[in-house]
Amino acid sequence: MAVSGTRAGPGPGRALAGPGGRKGTAKVDFLKSIEREVQRRWDAERVFESDASDARSRSSKGKYFVTFPYPYMNGRLHLGHTFSLSKCEFATGYQRLKGKSCLFPFGLHCTGDACADKLKREMELYGCPPEFPDEEEEEEDNSGKKEEEVIIKDKAKGKKSKAAAKTGSSKYQWGIMKSLGLSDEEVIGFSEAEHWLDYFPPLAVQDLKSMGLKVDWRRSFITTDVNPYYDSFVRWQFLTLRERNKIKFGKRYTIYSPKDGQPCMDHDRQTGEGVGPQEYTLIKMKVLEPYPAKLSGLRGKNIFLVAATLRPETMFGQTNCWVRPDMKYIGFETANGDIFICTQRAARNMSYQGFTKDNGVVPVVKELMGEEILGAALSAPLTAYKVIYTLPMLTIKEDKGTGVVTSVPSDSPDDLAALRDLKKKQAFRMKYGIKDEMVLPFEPVPIIETPGYGNLCASSVCDELKIQSQNDREKLAEAKQRVYLKAFYEGVMLVDGYKGQKVQDVKKLIQKMMVDNDEAMIFMEPEKQVISRSSDECVVALCDQWYLDYGEVGWKKQTSECLKHLETFCEETRRNFEATLGWLQEHACSRTYGLGTRLPWDEQWLIESLSDSTIYMAYYTVAHLLQGGNLSGQGESPLGIRAHQMSKEVWDYIFFKAAPFPKTDIPKEKLDKLKEEFEFWYPVDLRVSGKDLVPNHLSYYLYNHVAMWSDQREKWPVAVRANGHLLLNSEKMSKSTGNFLTLAQTVDKFSADGMRLALADAGDTVEDANFVEAMADAGILRLYTWVEWVKEMIANRDSLRSGPANTFNDRVFASEMNAGVMKTDQNYEKMMFKEALKTGFFEFQAAKDKYREFIEVQTLILAPICPHLCEHIWSLLGKPDSIMKASWPIAGPVDEILIRSSQYLMEAAHELRLRLKSFMAPVKGKKSTKEPPQKPSHCTIYVAKNYPPWQHTTLSVLRKHYQDSGGQLPDNKVIASELSNLPELKKYMKKVMPFVAMIKENLEKKGSRVLDLELEFDEQAVLMENIVYLTNSLELDHIEVKFASEAEDKIKEECCPGKPFSVFRTEPGVSVFLVNPQPSNGHFSTKIDIRQGDNRETVIRRLMKMDRGIKDLSKVKLMRFDDPVLGPRRVPVLGKEEVEKTPILEQAIFHIDLDEKRVHITENGLTKDIGDTIVYLVH
Repeated sequence: MAVSGTRAGPGPGRALAGPGGRKGTAKVDFLKSIEREVQRRWDAERVFESDASDARSRSSKGKYFVTFPYPYMNGRLHLGHTFSLSKCEFATGYQRLKGKSCLFPFGLHCTGDACADKLKREMELYGCPPEFPDEEEEEEDNSGKKEEEVIIKDKAKGKKSKAAAKTGSSKYQWGIMKSLGLSDEEVIGFSEAEHWLDYFPPLAVQDLKSMGLKVDWRRSFITTDVNPYYDSFVRWQFLTLRERNKIKFGKRYTIYSPKDGQPCMDHDRQTGEGVGPQEYTLIKMKVLEPYPAKLSGLRGKNIFLVAATLRPETMFGQTNCWVRPDMKYIGFETANGDIFICTQRAARNMSYQGFTKDNGVVPVVKELMGEEILGAALSAPLTAYKVIYTLPMLTIKEDKGTGVVTSVPSDSPDDLAALRDLKKKQAFRMKYGIKDEMVLPFEPVPIIETPGYGNLCASSVCDELKIQSQNDREKLAEAKQRVYLKAFYEGVMLVDGYKGQKVQDVKKLIQKMMVDNDEAMIFMEPEKQVISRSSDECVVALCDQWYLDYGEVGWKKQTSECLKHLETFCEETRRNFEATLGWLQEHACSRTYGLGTRLPWDEQWLIESLSDSTIYMAYYTVAHLLQGGNLSGQGESPLGIRAHQMSKEVWDYIFFKAAPFPKTDIPKEKLDKLKEEFEFWYPVDLRVSGKDLVPNHLSYYLYNHVAMWSDQREKWPVAVRANGHLLLNSEKMSKSTGNFLTLAQTVDKFSADGMRLALADAGDTVEDANFVEAMADAGILRLYTWVEWVKEMIANRDSLRSGPANTFNDRVFASEMNAGVMKTDQNYEKMMFKEALKTGFFEFQAAKDKYREFIEVQTLILAPICPHLCEHIWSLLGKPDSIMKASWPIAGPVDEILIRSSQYLMEAAHELRLRLKSFMAPVKGKKSTKEPPQKPSHCTIYVAKNYPPWQHTTLSVLRKHYQDSGGQLPDNKVIASELSNLPELKKYMKKVMPFVAMIKENLEKKGSRVLDLELEFDEQAVLMENIVYLTNSLELDHIEVKFASEAEDKIKEECCPGKPFSVFRTEPGVSVFLVNPQPSNGHFSTKIDIRQGDNRETVIRRLMKMDRGIKDLSKVKLMRFDDPVLGPRRVPVLGKEEVEKTPILEQAIFHIDLDEKRVHITENGLTKDIGDTIVYLVH
């Protein structure tokens, strides 16, 4: 079982505590208090419990059954688990809103090798409590690393403290358990496998509930024979599979742990998940007498240097054999008395594959270094050379193959480079005692014709890349990449007997011929290193075992048919499934010890953990009626059915439509209730998992459903959603580095909804996703701010504008909100939750300052991701029922042109602000004596009906290319060449290509409409309808909109459709005082300019810019003195602020005399002098 644990410390969030980090937890505490309250309500109302009988009557929109691979119960659930299962959670929340009856059950997996054995071994080796050895030496030993890896050692690390030596690192199971906060006494209890089953499952349920998972917990259970009902279900499954000839028995090559004495399946591995056996051809190169001195004691024995190759068809081109001078080798006796020379590691693998007399025993007869067999004469199969020699190669790795490498320099760049080194460097030969005749006469032998590289492809590619020696590792890697697969798939054989045949077609034929002639053997080793949970390096062994025959043609074909109709959401996932079905053959389904269910017909075997977890989704449909929420199935069954009553025939009746009613003492109505549950909920509508489970668990999931329901295709899986791994703050999650969070820690730190928001934002694809703590913190702030805003809006609902919603902004908002709902709907449907969060929250929130209708819609479409806060807001809105019973909002019509006209308005306003800022900027230069320009009062915006001729021509050319090439534009060089040949563009070429670049950029953002020669909306009308907004936001007195055709030539050239041109100016004015005589009201007297043609409203708006305390224009009253000379000089009388004053009417027009600095007002045909003072009152 996968090792999982928590850190004792607070996790990566420690970094947030410093400067610039988190300053308090009030907001997250607020969210957590809401979550606790909401979860209590959900529990009380049992909102996530769903039965077939209730669901069928409740919903006319169908059902939605979603599952997640039950996690292993060997530690607390971590954020990686949570990311994958969040996809199930969000999908369930969305489908509930769409009106479907939803079922999301959650089981807990306990099958496999419990880490109990590892704890026992650690106590045996290091005492109790254990004192672990210092690990410093181990850190220094990087010899096993691949040369491609860069090892960065932390020089600051010294020896471990005594405390660390006692607890151990994450390498030790004891250390992992201690990191969970357990005492030594508590850890000892985990040395018994059954203790794990009691301890971790309840914690998993507790943690999952804390995030608000929409799970029907009545259907939860643990696996293994501890649970008699589930045990009976798995036994039924395997009896059925055996009846259908899907399970067989025999010797199979299997990844095997010698320490554990049994096959090591994916879920039993520390490292190497997904790694299988790799087949090699073991080439036997006979050592010729006289033997090297080190082997002289073996005279009379047949001695072979054995090399593992993936390319047996190239053995015709052998020129020598390579060994590494400083590598340790052994000679061991095989079952027939021959001596094989190879590495100890390779011999260990061979001993489990029938190479030695006793299984797993390597009878070593000689230990030697590679340099002690250099120069040995060999007889190698198939080669044209009668005798070849053992030569030194310095780059052989010990962790792959046998340490002995056969050399084919005609087709291997590595072999050719090493052979050339030896030929060129006499000193190199002398160093290792290699005589000239062992090297110089040997030339590459043409054996394969490779297209593009001739009959000596290694020579061609090495010369092409100018490879000088075997130390040119990067170039040699590139050379191998260029020719290796090309030679295999496209090469043609040149040797007699196979001449003219494709290399890939003869590989197996040549391998068989060599094996039949006793010149070679089949040898297997793991594709990559596999370490078991017991810290044992695994081998490939030939084992007697029960296996599922996934390679059987008919079964594979039917599974491929299932895959054809499976929704995978992503082509990469589908390709991974297809590739798996291509290579998948037998899978060992049995093991000899651990936790699990025993094979019903051969009880010495246990069913391994990847095999008892393929159709348990069917068990979910009935688990609540059998176990009633008791995880181990030890309580009383709600239907009063005992586990021993669940015979094979009973299970058949429940799960197979055509099965007859069994002979049983269980009443028919009870079995019919179980059958009804299965028939209603099945098939599984969605299964979500990490992408690493596609080649194993998820493929077995398809295979087993096809096998069990071969004649009921309607029960086959509907959809599988695979996701990438989760990074934490852009780095791999790791307990050893401290970059790690458990589910419980994350909920505590960010709240459930804060975590869920960041999980949704982490990523949607099969690429690795990224949980960013800063995003989670920002999410908390967003959610808190939103709920506070909702409270404010609800409190002030009576003051909000009412009446018909028919302004420009009203119409835009309705379309934007409908478009947002539709886009979010589509994103949820595609399970693109990051995009759903973007369209349904981040972008949707931009509208919240405008409309009350927003709140309800926003709450509904965010509910799948942040259900607690949305439930809370739903209550604030006065809704009597839970939001879990609400429906997805119905989107009205969307006016896309109106939305784009609104976007245009926002862009135009932004551009106007930038131009105003530029207008106001002081003149640059040290010697400039000019003062900064005065703030403008007026602006003229010019809009163009058509593009300038040069832009029109350019766009026409681009549009034609775009249409002719199916939505693509050619390279800029092609465009520039064509445009430069057009006479009308000659004098504009400096402007043309930047214009093309802008169009290309906009094309990516906005689509093909940027190539249109006219706008789809009336630009002038949009600006005029929003002229008040533009005037106020720019703090101007007046804006007019004109067509560019009325402007000077420069403006005509600059202005084009969708890109208005603005000209700012400052109109002259005469200053007057605005006096407020009202006492103690916070308003003050000020001075403003009156300009020609001003009216009452423009003067009040100018005042409001000076006096920010005035919020409502309609509350301001302007008055003039009846006596403009003496009136301002009289002392105001309290309560008589309007005496001897006349209100300025709405239709009044102001006139100014700049020469005399006087202001007059015209009302009702009469003109009056107003002096230098106006009175304003604010009611």
